[in-house]
Amino acid sequence: MAKDKTPADAPTLRPTSWAVLGLLSFGSELSGYDLKKWADWSLRFFYWAPSYSQIYSELRNLEAHGFATSRVVSTNDVKSKRLYAITPAGTDAVATWANESPVEPAVLKHGVMLRMWLGHLADPDKLQSALTEHRDQSEKMRIRAIADAEGASEEAGWAYPELVLRWSEMYYESERDRANWMLENISRLGSDKSSAGKARRKKPEPRTPDELRKHED
Repeated sequence: MAKDKTPADAPTLRPTSWAVLGLLSFGSELSGYDLKKWADWSLRFFYWAPSYSQIYSELRNLEAHGFATSRVVSTNDVKSKRLYAITPAGTDAVATWANESPVEPAVLKHGVMLRMWLGHLADPDKLQSALTEHRDQSEKMRIRAIADAEGASEEAGWAYPELVLRWSEMYYESERDRANWMLENISRLGSDKSSAGKARRKKPEPRTPDELRKHED
């Protein structure tokens, strides 16, 4: 994964490191299991939820930089767990990153849209099925974002995460509505189910991107 560009006085860490350090910045000692649960609760709506292996790898990296510390505590006679906490240096580092790192364009990797883009090779019924599933998933995420935002609203320290969760609610609502819009258009384009086969048999002479581009920003 590519590394973020950061100010000269901040280390160059992977985005996952900043995400994990950010979770620790809310002030609690957390285990890797706890961090995964918090990531699933909040980060997944607008970034992604790292795996356990990613979380533990980043925790080791953060400890090596002096941004986090850990200690092992016994929970009963058999099990013990390692708890992680942010250090003052870690707080300073993540604050510097949040305040001073350059704003970069959001990168969208939309698997369903990639399949739509290849619609001339696809079965219209399967395209509709994929879009319908995506629409339903978006609606489920919207409902979950609402529930998590309401939970965040009850914690004074989670005012900013609540804003992001409200943004996530609007994002998934828009994603749901765009999927419905595409379903209407797919239905129109796919009225002749043989169109995909015809497109494969008769290919137009391709044009260059410069010929297709209407204007430059």
